[in-house]
Amino acid sequence: MKARADARTLLRAAAAQPDHEIDLAGAALALAVLEVPSVAIEDCSEHVERLAEESAALVEPGQDPLAATRSVLHDIYGYRGDTATYDDLENANLALVIGRRKGLPVALGILYLHALRASGCRAEGLNFPGHFLIRLDHEGSRRIVDPFDGGSVRSAPELRAFLKASAGADAELKPHHLAAVGNRDILIRLHNNIRLRHLQAGRIAEALESVSRMLLFAPDAAFLWRDAGVLHMRLGNLAAAISAFENFAIRADGPAVEEAAAILKKLKAKLN
Repeated sequence: MKARADARTLLRAAAAQPDHEIDLAGAALALAVLEVPSVAIEDCSEHVERLAEESAALVEPGQDPLAATRSVLHDIYGYRGDTATYDDLENANLALVIGRRKGLPVALGILYLHALRASGCRAEGLNFPGHFLIRLDHEGSRRIVDPFDGGSVRSAPELRAFLKASAGADAELKPHHLAAVGNRDILIRLHNNIRLRHLQAGRIAEALESVSRMLLFAPDAAFLWRDAGVLHMRLGNLAAAISAFENFAIRADGPAVEEAAAILKKLKAKLN
């Protein structure tokens, strides 16, 4: 119970932190223990730091930090993308990914980001649809790194192929696809995989719990309040749905404000 309480405290603290100060791997492990309380969180934290220390120790002057990180994560510890059971819930739980040495691109990406940053690199997650990637800037060079494929560097044709596979044959690579996203957005992308899989399986209460966890560290994300409202409605929790949509209305803009007002009007009429 203490581990879960500590995890909630860490995630709530992250809500108030500037994005660049969020401990990305630490917050991901906090989400992991909330999802699966039995995970050995201290062992996982120590392992993450070991990955960073061993990666940094391999970087000699003039050497490539990406090569060092790949050597540690992929060659020594055997981290790889789970191509066989990609949709397994365990692939989005960082603690379980550490235990299994395989997972989703975003979960593996968090480990790569932590190690690369510890080596003094400027490494960012990307706003790339369907497949989490890392942008690495080091000594005047820029590379797009695929943590799902052992930290390989992806070419422009490969990126276009990824994009078309997820967004359709007519999709074209645009600058915004290679724009950096913050730590908070990476955490949302990680845990949203769990929400989606619960929804696909019809587990509405579990999907709602996933949204509630994301709201701990991202309380200003309007779309999460909308998701919470919709899920509460599906569970028949009208009062909670009203509260969620009120929070959505406060943070929404444009047409979403009118949408929120219309939904709130119907919900309050039902409650009364």
